Amino acid sequence: MEALPPESDSAPPAPDRWERLKAYRLLWILSVTVLVLDQLTKLWIVDRLPFPSYGPGRWIPVIDGFFHLVHVGNTGAAWSLFTGRSTMLAILALITLVAIYFWRRSLNLRECWMQLSFGLLCGGIVGNLIDRLAYGHVVDFLDFHFGSYIYPTFNVADSGIVIGVVIYFIYSMKNPSAPDGAK
Repeated sequence: MEALPPESDSAPPAPDRWERLKAYRLLWILSVTVLVLDQLTKLWIVDRLPFPSYGPGRWIPVIDGFFHLVHVGNTGAAWSLFTGRSTMLAILALITLVAIYFWRRSLNLRECWMQLSFGLLCGGIVGNLIDRLAYGHVVDFLDFHFGSYIYPTFNVADSGIVIGVVIYFIYSMKNPSAPDGAK
């Protein structure tokens, strides 16, 4: 039997793994950047301040009376919600990362703004997940005071998560009719 010549209308070959990774390069760059900054700053705090360190003489004043570096642990989520549920939150973080991976097309992760949003979000999720696995809590150290009000202490990963969510909501509000899987 003779082999048939290849069809000229055939679909282009599937992109190789490297091309698929490059398509999400902003997401990867931001995720790794947030993760590295988060972990380096936490290691610095763990090395410099005893745990827990809160109060005069046990913190590092950056702007006295307004901004201090402390070393506290949070077994909950944002603003200490679900305190004491670190294992449940670690499992939820893993499920979230897996869901983002499997729904990346419907989340439009090839879109620049979505990569920006989810890059910050994923880097923050992984940073806090590492803490939960290593310490049993998230290391928080950025402590702001506004008069008598003390804002909940947070870290670089938390900042990435919050900024990523804000970008996602802004993008979603500006593009409400974008179809799933667009671009």
